[in-house]
Amino acid sequence: MTAVLEETWVLARRELTHWRQQPVGVIVNWLFTVMVALMFGGLFGGAIGADYFDYLMPGMFALAMFFGVEATMTAVSTDAAKGVTDRFRSLPINSASVVLGRCLADLMNSAVGLAVLVGAAAALGWRWHEGLGSALAAFGLLLLLRFALLWVGIFLGLVVKGPESVTMVQILVWPVGFLSGVFVDPDTMPAWLGTIAQWNPLSATAAASRDLFGNPGLVPDHALLLAVLWPLLLTAIFLPLSVHRHRRLNS
Repeated sequence: MTAVLEETWVLARRELTHWRQQPVGVIVNWLFTVMVALMFGGLFGGAIGADYFDYLMPGMFALAMFFGVEATMTAVSTDAAKGVTDRFRSLPINSASVVLGRCLADLMNSAVGLAVLVGAAAALGWRWHEGLGSALAAFGLLLLLRFALLWVGIFLGLVVKGPESVTMVQILVWPVGFLSGVFVDPDTMPAWLGTIAQWNPLSATAAASRDLFGNPGLVPDHALLLAVLWPLLLTAIFLPLSVHRHRRLNS
């Protein structure tokens, strides 16, 4: 276990050096969700109500965690296409260390991106209205969702072949993100569409975060429970699948 942890940190540091070598891409990635929040806040805020920005931001925090699936999948797929993954597999290291290193680096990346988004929201007037403990619990739920979605991204990156498949998955990220309670209350949607949106993991995390932050929005009774169960379920499914797929690459 000690060796796995040491190897994981070494491989995570490899990803972190890319921040220093390619800072523009990393910064643009952090600012992208800020731009989306500003765009939708400006588009819908005047029509929906003055408190829409307070409703929107917890949803945007959850959406930022979800958008990381695309970045993780692309990075893993690129490493596989360039032969980097094969080089790692030829080294005397545990297969789990490779995917855990990617997971740790991307989780730190997402934590910084979330901090940037929260800072921008605070500068524009968003506030949480409950205590610090509730706010930290909300941020914990957001990072828990990101941790689970990391394994989805890693698995997809190991499975997809070629730029066409990567592009197809990238396109599907947007409908899944929008078909949720991020931007509007699912109760305002047609019944069948609202039901789908309610059971979207993003909706559960967004609703639970709104409740913990004290921001406006109707919170279903099961939102907090689902905000915990969904990430645990996704992790239980995709973590072993990712490790197994990495071990059996090209076989």
